[in-house]
Amino acid sequence: MKITIVGSGYVGLVTGACFSEVGIEVVCVDIDQNKINNLNKGIVPIYEPGLEAMILRNMQKGRLSFTTNLASAVKESEAVFISVGTPPDEDGSADLKYVLAVARDCGKHIDDYTLIVTKSTVPVGTSIKVKNAVQEELDKRQVKVDFDVASNPEFLKEGAAINDFLKPDRIVIGLESPRAEELMKTLYKPFTLNGHPVIFMDIVSAEMTKYAANSMLATKISFINDIANLCEIVGADINKVRKGIGSDSRIGNKFIYPGIGYGGSCFPKDVQAIIRTASEYNYDLRVLKAVEAVNNEQKLLLYNKIMQYFNNDIKGKTVVLWGLSFKPQTDDMREAPSLKIVEKLLEAGALVKAYDPIAINEAKHHFGDTISYYEDQYEALIDADCLAILTEWPEFKIPKFKIVAKLLNKPAIFDGRNIYDKEEMKELGFDYFCVGIKTSANINKLAPIS
Repeated sequence: MKITIVGSGYVGLVTGACFSEVGIEVVCVDIDQNKINNLNKGIVPIYEPGLEAMILRNMQKGRLSFTTNLASAVKESEAVFISVGTPPDEDGSADLKYVLAVARDCGKHIDDYTLIVTKSTVPVGTSIKVKNAVQEELDKRQVKVDFDVASNPEFLKEGAAINDFLKPDRIVIGLESPRAEELMKTLYKPFTLNGHPVIFMDIVSAEMTKYAANSMLATKISFINDIANLCEIVGADINKVRKGIGSDSRIGNKFIYPGIGYGGSCFPKDVQAIIRTASEYNYDLRVLKAVEAVNNEQKLLLYNKIMQYFNNDIKGKTVVLWGLSFKPQTDDMREAPSLKIVEKLLEAGALVKAYDPIAINEAKHHFGDTISYYEDQYEALIDADCLAILTEWPEFKIPKFKIVAKLLNKPAIFDGRNIYDKEEMKELGFDYFCVGIKTSANINKLAPIS
């Protein structure tokens, strides 16, 4: 079986590599010639644990290839997966121009039955637009070629995408014909043989499932952050509260860790998109609007704590940031809290020094020379006035605290991911501030979010 993956970004590369890993012949297509040239040399444009080795292995076995020639790839494939970007438009809706461009290209080149599958995250109703775009091109060619469309949303966590794809909680497939169902059953047979469930449904429901899933996870994050802020005001301990509610099987303990907000390529964009979709049908998604508002405010929580600590004057102060990516095990900084925090620190006149084990090169695209970058987490601390933890990379969890205290001008740590114990920090002599725990008489009530 041979398939084409159009779009060699995060989703496309993971999808292509994993399908080839289970024996399917995969061609990945992208319009970026430089990216394709690099991939053919084994140079992977994104960081994802295990991905580079998997790509190289399957290229060597002849199951995975890369090209800019969509026409030839489509003609040789039984299924075409659309895995291009759907960036948010100015109004928050998903921009479908890349998805529909691929659909039109498929219509220009297919000459035998083809299943066209949207892997990109797309709003409800996109399948109809894809189908119409393909059919319009076939009509222009004055040819009759059978094709189907399907929806197969991805549920990949950055930093754990390979495992998520190969050992999924569920595989959701939306389709509208028995022929398409049989093809998708064949494609996913290696996964069903290993006991991973495939859930077939109509296309509209599949499209909605993706947005509903990400919106639910975003809701849990904003909920626990909102409760954490209240805990800090009233004197409760959010870590204890989290354990208390997480032990309830109806709630569960996942995605209820307090912090400085969610980021990345999925949650912010998808929450905005589903809110926009609802508004197009004259429905107001009030809960998700609140989720988005809480998250936007939460991203500035540490900034406000730092400002309070220094009596609202950080001009000339040096702030060190450990972690820049929106989460560990990725260099992705899209919608990362660090973006807002750095912006506000610089506006207030602070000097910013940063260390991240993976995301420094990505950070330079965002910040340029406005901040200083370090290859050693301790070197960044020299003559700094405080340390802020923005990403819970494993190497930050048990640092050399004596060295940290010695290098900092003031022993102040602002922990945006609650990775340290407040009592231990107190014993070590640090002024320690985290999320949802009252840790200092100097900061016992949240300041208004700037």
